[in-house]
Amino acid sequence: MKPSPVADILSGRHVSSACGHAERSAARQQRQLAAGVGPRRQCKKSWRVAISISLSLLAAACNPKPPEAKDYVAKLAAERTVKDAQFQAGNDPVPTARHAEFLPLSYFPIDPDYDVPAQLKPTEDRTVMEMPTSTGTQRKMRRVGMLQFTLRGQALTLTAFVEADAKTLDRLFVPFNDLTSGTETYPGGRYMDLDRTATGIYEVDFNRAYHPYCVYNPTYECPIPPSENRLKLPVRAGERLRKQT
Repeated sequence: MKPSPVADILSGRHVSSACGHAERSAARQQRQLAAGVGPRRQCKKSWRVAISISLSLLAAACNPKPPEAKDYVAKLAAERTVKDAQFQAGNDPVPTARHAEFLPLSYFPIDPDYDVPAQLKPTEDRTVMEMPTSTGTQRKMRRVGMLQFTLRGQALTLTAFVEADAKTLDRLFVPFNDLTSGTETYPGGRYMDLDRTATGIYEVDFNRAYHPYCVYNPTYECPIPPSENRLKLPVRAGERLRKQT
């Protein structure tokens, strides 16, 4: 999949030697201008503008490229192995008596196409809403904004939430349902957690979507995604129910 400019911003990568050469050339032009070398004084303003534009283009064109798909897959697989080991080592959230039933956790195949960039459109609405939970109680939540993204060629949105009494907005909670809910995944939906960014650009990685802990342990109280977060397509990425044999 051809990476988008926003996806480039979100990934770590190296800068090519060609970009480095171009950057050095632009910097050399700036030094010449400061020393009175190069264009005449009456052209300095337009020359500065040209250099500024060149540097801006370089900043965009020389963004490090996203990691290779195989590196992404290997990293995510390793994270899942660590999570399984942590769950296997204790009695919570998966009770020891249910380890054989749930562990190792089941997932759809890792697909980098389900890792997409999103723009958060903040909301000014501070209304506290009550989100129903798996135990029949209500969880008080607030909307932070709407994540806008494209998945499988469809323009989609998901609302990001925080607990109503949250002191900061550093961690966003994104519960969702999709057309796999109730068949291939838990009927009560799946979750994603996003660290807040200063840019408003987010990485929405459905390969990291996980089941709420009430799937393994009914003592947990798990919020149920609201209707606004019900996606009208199947998201075959992230955690899934174990296939029946």
